[in-house]
Amino acid sequence: MKIFKEDFIKLYQNERGIIILMIFNLLLSTTLFIFAIIHLNPNAPVVKVGYGDIGGYRDGNWMDMFTFPLLAIIFGILHNLLATRIFHKRGGGMTKFFLLTTTMLILSSFLVLIRLLGEG
Repeated sequence: MKIFKEDFIKLYQNERGIIILMIFNLLLSTTLFIFAIIHLNPNAPVVKVGYGDIGGYRDGNWMDMFTFPLLAIIFGILHNLLATRIFHKRGGGMTKFFLLTTTMLILSSFLVLIRLLGEG
């Protein structure tokens, strides 16, 4: 924990852009978490849980949709901690790339969730 604290202090003093990206990822993942939890439909016996090019949309149980809140937690907390470790090991450029990739993953998760909710 001491290393994380030192890295956060160094990030805040030297790399404000990375801190802004980390906060942006945390806000986006929080929004994804809230959106996914709100749209869980436990009363529905069958929901659309996936898409395949050959078979089309796959039906499943509503509990399968807990994947999206789990992804939001991973993207929000774990990826920010990983970004701190990457900054410690590799520097600012690789950390920015990692955080931008995480942002794209969060936005694509939103897209997939919205498409699945639209078909359900």
